[in-house]
Amino acid sequence: MSKKLIVPAVLSLALAGWLLSFGAGKTSAPPKIKIMTTVFPLLEFARAVAGDRGEVSLLLPPGADVHTWQPRVSYMERFTASDLLVFIGADLEPWLADILRSVSRPGLRTLEMTRGLALLSDKDKSLASADIHELDPHVWLDFGLDQVIVDRIQEMLSAIDPTSDGYFKQGAAFYKDKLQKLDAKYRDRLSHCGQKTFIFGGHSAFAYLARRYHLEQIPVYGLSPDAAPTPRQLVEVISLAKKYRIKTIFFETNVSDKLARLIAREVGADTSLLYPGHNLTGEQWRSGLTFLDLMERNLESLRYGLGCQ
Repeated sequence: MSKKLIVPAVLSLALAGWLLSFGAGKTSAPPKIKIMTTVFPLLEFARAVAGDRGEVSLLLPPGADVHTWQPRVSYMERFTASDLLVFIGADLEPWLADILRSVSRPGLRTLEMTRGLALLSDKDKSLASADIHELDPHVWLDFGLDQVIVDRIQEMLSAIDPTSDGYFKQGAAFYKDKLQKLDAKYRDRLSHCGQKTFIFGGHSAFAYLARRYHLEQIPVYGLSPDAAPTPRQLVEVISLAKKYRIKTIFFETNVSDKLARLIAREVGADTSLLYPGHNLTGEQWRSGLTFLDLMERNLESLRYGLGCQ
């Protein structure tokens, strides 16, 4: 066979192979898994694991507080269009049970993240019995538990789409590495501090973080932002601030900083912002702020407020 005949034959084979691979790619790509999450950390975790094989959305609108938010009837459509609902549980989303009872979506899978985890009670102690009703749902502020949550998301997505198991595992491993590095940074930078006790003028959100890094949280509000302190409890917090010679009172964006600033004035302290991280403001959404970004900001606030070296 002459060279003039070989070249077109090779080109034809290459073109045919390209066309076959192009056609196969178009027909074999599975539909994206539609994932709905209730709080911002779960949104970020699910996106990291699912990658471009999932469509992940957040149920809460920007600035909404998960404890007190009430969904509209129009939100039902978002549930019926979803394949997977990822939520925290432990009474963080008290409105969720009624919605799920009303939604007609037989194929909707649910993933409750606090199920089976060693939760804390409102007294910041490990659960001793099932009789304790106020469980602390703020598990995303423990970066070790976050890694467990990421693994659970990966396992569920792999069950839905087994052909993408390796892809999901890779995404989970990549994000868990980020969490491990953040955890190591917290351990290092909070290991040599003048204070180990901090007063949080918001709701009791930081018990898991405090436990992980051997700190003590004294919250002004209860587990929910609407659990305001009594005058007697406020006086007790002020007394503790004086006893521990607290130099910084922390506050949050979703709860009025009025009591935090009142305590700060009474004891001659300043104030600093901590983010519970369950949601973003509209401005933060537009700026592309991530959960890891918020936690980096929290670390710097804690280092300053606790007098860490």
